[in-house]
Amino acid sequence: MTPSSDRSPDAWRRALTRFVRVIPHTRELGLEVLEVIAERTLMRLPWCDELLGDSARGLVHGGVLTMLLDTVCGSAVLRGLPEPEVCPTLDLRVDHFRPALAGLALYAEARVVRVTASVVFTEGTLWQEEGKPVARCIGNFVRLGPRNTPPGFAEALFADQSDEEVRDA
Repeated sequence: MTPSSDRSPDAWRRALTRFVRVIPHTRELGLEVLEVIAERTLMRLPWCDELLGDSARGLVHGGVLTMLLDTVCGSAVLRGLPEPEVCPTLDLRVDHFRPALAGLALYAEARVVRVTASVVFTEGTLWQEEGKPVARCIGNFVRLGPRNTPPGFAEALFADQSDEEVRDA
């Protein structure tokens, strides 16, 4: 298996697209993986009415923001390890700066801050307008290691499929 650092950004984008398409709620909401490079993972959640939490004021539900930050940070973890392994969320702290408004897409990016033998530390930011963060998070993910990662996990992420198949999945 090729080490994570030897894979192209496009291969990572396809792999993480496959990853978010396996999760029912991210698939149904149409979460898009825009960019995956060593320094960051960038995703976009297009607007849909199901994101609405406060219809009177036109605000996105806070749980949607938490889900998006958890997903982008967890995806960054996969990219940040020598080989992808199962790493459940250990702790996620979200700071909300302003409400997210109905009708606008949500963008989230994350980066791995540090990797230890047992924990991966991440930071994430969410916005609707460039330069105006809606929320940020600190996410910690526990490493289960190769012994507790299903056989073929990395291979399944990177299985051959064309960009068209990823878009149509």
